[in-house]
Amino acid sequence: MASEAMTLRDHLDELRKRLMFTVVFLVLTVISAFLFRDLLLEFLLEPGYGSTDDRPIATEVLETVGVIFKVTLMTGFVAALPVILYQVIMFISPGLTRRERAYLYVLLPAVLVAFASGAAFAYFVLFPPAFQFLSEFGIEHVNPEIRISSYVGVIVSLMFWMGVVFQIPLVLFTLARFGVVTPRLLSQFRRFAIVLAFIAAAIITPTFDPVNQVLVAVPIIILYELGIILARMGQRLRKGAAASDARIGRRGRLARLSAALHICKFWRWPSRFWKRGG
Repeated sequence: MASEAMTLRDHLDELRKRLMFTVVFLVLTVISAFLFRDLLLEFLLEPGYGSTDDRPIATEVLETVGVIFKVTLMTGFVAALPVILYQVIMFISPGLTRRERAYLYVLLPAVLVAFASGAAFAYFVLFPPAFQFLSEFGIEHVNPEIRISSYVGVIVSLMFWMGVVFQIPLVLFTLARFGVVTPRLLSQFRRFAIVLAFIAAAIITPTFDPVNQVLVAVPIIILYELGIILARMGQRLRKGAAASDARIGRRGRLARLSAALHICKFWRWPSRFWKRGG
């Protein structure tokens, strides 16, 4: 059914079906994650406790249960995220042009890959030295006994925010493609971007030592530079699309003019016929 022929009730019915499918799929992924809860918890404990026999502690009766439910819910949501994004795109695609739909289909896997790369960077590179610094800081005065809820909260937060940070190149490409920013403007903003990268690193990183902050700030700066390169590509695509639209517009105007001339010639022929007396 074409989008222009769909009524408001048809749109609401389609939205209801897509929401029901998304919710059912999300429930299935959460149940699957709960079945593998032990493996998920071991996976999260590996960067901090994989090389030792120690384990975090639980000081409340429901603390471990709450952590497991939190991990399974987040894992189920991440596993269902491709389907959720796909359903959103399919719902709004009838109102988009063919070129806009093509960009969405390309950017969807790119967004997922970028988020997974950022989460992997936090898991393998950022968290191990940060956790070692935090667990050994002031060890001569205290006996560190880390709670499971605190540990899981820190590692999940780092993985999430680094996944968001790794979207910078795609965001800059999209903004340049639609003419919101230009590569020249981004290049002029480079010095401020470096300062903002270290500020973001101080916010994201749970530690205050410069080594871990540099581990976060340097990738942000590299991602910003990559974003400038992609912004140049986006600007070229925008200019190419504008030139193509201009050519199509000129061809359309010429076609209309040609049709008008043919009509004029058609109506002039009977007049010549009658002037000649048939």
